[in-house]
Amino acid sequence: MTEKAPSFSIKNWSQADQPREKLLYKGQAALSDAELVAILIGSGNRDESAVALCQRILKQVDNNLNALGKLSIKQLMTFKGIGEAKAITILAALELGRRRRLEDALKQAKITSSKAVFELMQPVIGELQHEEFWIIYLNHSNKVIQKNQLSKGGITGTLVDVRLVLKQALELGATGLILSHNHPSGTLKPSEADKKITEKLKTAAKVLDITVLDHLIITEKAYFSFADETLL
Repeated sequence: MTEKAPSFSIKNWSQADQPREKLLYKGQAALSDAELVAILIGSGNRDESAVALCQRILKQVDNNLNALGKLSIKQLMTFKGIGEAKAITILAALELGRRRRLEDALKQAKITSSKAVFELMQPVIGELQHEEFWIIYLNHSNKVIQKNQLSKGGITGTLVDVRLVLKQALELGATGLILSHNHPSGTLKPSEADKKITEKLKTAAKVLDITVLDHLIITEKAYFSFADETLL
């Protein structure tokens, strides 16, 4: 007689080991990343529980949630037990986490350091696979009034519309500007184009008594500040 295969369903686990119950009684901080993702997908496959499946997925990205968020729906669907709906749920949850982090940064009263700029812009451009250039507009107290994308897809061949930048600054009543762009390659060394754009905007803004306070090059985990390196 064939022995019945054991069930890997979370429902058959002891209540203390079930992620939803664990969260309910111990709080979300008590759960591992795999357990939290397991709650999102609900079930695993015939061979492993939802938690075991999520542990395997996370292992493939070195247990890095940022790397998990960069996977495409098709890449997630290569894991047995992850269909389109589950893949979409995982990516939607990670995007909410990214936006929450951005909202926390926006609550900051004012920009007091290059690190503060990094915390504001890293969730926006730090993990992109293409280059984007942004302008942060500040008032006289260095509080953020607005941040706008200036260009997308690389700056070496992009014409920087200085007039548009300064027009926006005057309309907002901004007295300070911070430039920010990402390097998808991960390098923090400023290029000649980076230096020329900085100087071009700095010179033009000075005529209107608007100060370019800094220019940050941002990668996923680090940044380079023109001001900190005395390049302004």
